[in-house]
Amino acid sequence: MLSACSLLALAWLPLCATALAGQRPGAPPGGAALFVAPNGNDAWSGRRDTPSVTGADGPFATLERARDAVRALRRAGRYPRGGVTVWVRGGTYARNASFVLGPEDSGAPGAPVIYRAYPGELPRLVGGRSVKGWTVVADSATNQRIATKALGRVWRADLREQGIAAVAEGAQRTSSVPARVVGLELYWRDGPIPLARWPNEGWARIAGAPAGQMGDRFSYEDERPAHWRNVANLWVHGFWTWDWADSYVKVGAVERAKREIVTLPPHGVYGYSPGRRWRALNALEEIDEPGEWCFERSTGQLFFWPPAPLEEGSTRVATLEDPLVSVRGASHVAFEGLMLECSLGAGVEIVGGERNAVRACTFRNLGTYAVWIGNGLASGSWYHYSDTVRPREGGERHVVEGCEMYDLGGGGILLAGGDRRTLAPSRHAAIGNHIHHYGLWERTYRAGVSIDGVGARVANNHIHHAPHQAIFVNGNDCVIELNEIDHVCMETNDAGAFYMGRDWTQRGNIVRWNHFHDLRAGTAAAGQFADVMAVYLDDWMSGTTVFGNLFVRAGRAVLIGGGRDNVVANNIFVDCTPAVHVDQRGLGWAKYYFDGSDNTLFTRLKAVNGTAPPYATRYPPLARILQDEPAKAKGNRVERNVVVGGRWLDLTDGLKPEDVGARDNWSENDPGFEDAAHGDYRLRKGSPVWRLGFEAIPFDRMGLPRGDKRREAGDTR
Repeated sequence: MLSACSLLALAWLPLCATALAGQRPGAPPGGAALFVAPNGNDAWSGRRDTPSVTGADGPFATLERARDAVRALRRAGRYPRGGVTVWVRGGTYARNASFVLGPEDSGAPGAPVIYRAYPGELPRLVGGRSVKGWTVVADSATNQRIATKALGRVWRADLREQGIAAVAEGAQRTSSVPARVVGLELYWRDGPIPLARWPNEGWARIAGAPAGQMGDRFSYEDERPAHWRNVANLWVHGFWTWDWADSYVKVGAVERAKREIVTLPPHGVYGYSPGRRWRALNALEEIDEPGEWCFERSTGQLFFWPPAPLEEGSTRVATLEDPLVSVRGASHVAFEGLMLECSLGAGVEIVGGERNAVRACTFRNLGTYAVWIGNGLASGSWYHYSDTVRPREGGERHVVEGCEMYDLGGGGILLAGGDRRTLAPSRHAAIGNHIHHYGLWERTYRAGVSIDGVGARVANNHIHHAPHQAIFVNGNDCVIELNEIDHVCMETNDAGAFYMGRDWTQRGNIVRWNHFHDLRAGTAAAGQFADVMAVYLDDWMSGTTVFGNLFVRAGRAVLIGGGRDNVVANNIFVDCTPAVHVDQRGLGWAKYYFDGSDNTLFTRLKAVNGTAPPYATRYPPLARILQDEPAKAKGNRVERNVVVGGRWLDLTDGLKPEDVGARDNWSENDPGFEDAAHGDYRLRKGSPVWRLGFEAIPFDRMGLPRGDKRREAGDTR
């Protein structure tokens, strides 16, 4: 039986992308049709959508068999000029390995291979298994470890008896890939539930670092850790030194007399600093609320306090580490209308190839990313910036469109492609996707959309509810437009909804016509995170255009951190503090960066030969940057912006308004909004702002496309 979430996703499939509109279960013009169904048989022809009355023919049972049938057409020289549609009937397709496509599985220009949901049905690719054999914990030894209020309510299942524990034991994740803390993930009624933790809400604080910041231990003040009897399965998670860097660490011992927790390597990222936040995970003693669970690897026992009576199929563990779908070197392949869920890995991985598409799919309950386009996930790689610049293996012109993505352990979409040495573009695109409630495990630097490379476009997405970034760009000539971004950076500090950092050469990026609103903000005195930006051009980022955006309650809306040649123009700022900040940190707190030429900025400039063509041709100011007082923030322009409420312009390190090209900005009073009280920030025809040369902003085109029911309905969770 489908859950309420599944039914809702099913109802919206034809509405969330035009790709599915009007489709019927048959062959495309001049093409061929194949069918896959849970009640199919790989010995059948796959030409029928239902089994025949005699049982002699019908749909295939597996995607692999349909793939092989397409291969056979190609080998026989009979691949149809209209391509092939593989219609996938509704139901659950359990996956214990990736569905892999290679170059031999490609379609052709104008004749793609499309794996498409059967009209009105929801095919579910599931990378996990149902948990059975639940019994209430009754033995006294275990009950002595369980919280009093949880006695008689905690159930256990032996995963070794079900052949699941062996999978989990082979899949334990490291602190750098934290969703693998216990080697599996438990879902209840198709939704994630929290691992047992202490404290249940908020954080504990580090009392001290007895072995030094980079040592193997930290001290605590609370009495609670004294209750943890079995530390063999215990982990700690923390923002150990900075509010933008977290990691998970295995506990080696709890030294109760000293009130110290000893950790196993690798220890907390950036070391342990007093006053910083941490929490404990996976202690049986901390199952003290309905909906919490833990897994003891040493015995293969899964413990769970269900929030409602357990039913057959209500619990499922994710065990598959590899992507549910892996497209490696194939081209002209599309996936439409599928649900990909319950896996420790990604939903779809695309490496190489060209013009592949993922449309109108639903991704949920995944351990890492929904869609990863670029170097293979199987290698465990992550696109942290490398000073060794090389062409990305993401292929060209891939698109992710009209998808729903939520309850993700990592980010939403990674678009990697293009060549930063030659500035050849990837032309990848993420369009009209609804990405929310992500970063559930990997709390930092896992954005709703991440870009690594050249020439990608991110448009008309709604990205919200995440602990850290919405969009991260590491590259050139990318366009970020018409997106709605809110309720991100909710758990981090010194963070940006849109973020780039520490590179003079990553130029040509455009952030325009986006709606940023209701980001995490507050005051340090109130214990909240105050240093959150909507557009964060960190550490000398240069050559970015921020044009025509609407910022409402967006913290420190635009920050230029010492960079050059940035343009902030034609934006509307409402209740932002400040609207724009520009500093000259190379002459202030960060002047040590210019004491020599052996640091990140200079290394990255050299990596792309940034003072010579094509960089010096495409971005002329780079040609002489090393001779043009590189520590100074030069060439920036802040013009024709409208500011209401909050604070206008913060300049530091000796900068004056004329140094940042501040002109024709409106910050006096109400500029003539249509109905600001109800969020209508269109400017009336008679507004004095028009005389400053202000250009109309396409408010009605921001966010999910018009007509998309998700635009009005919100989440599908």
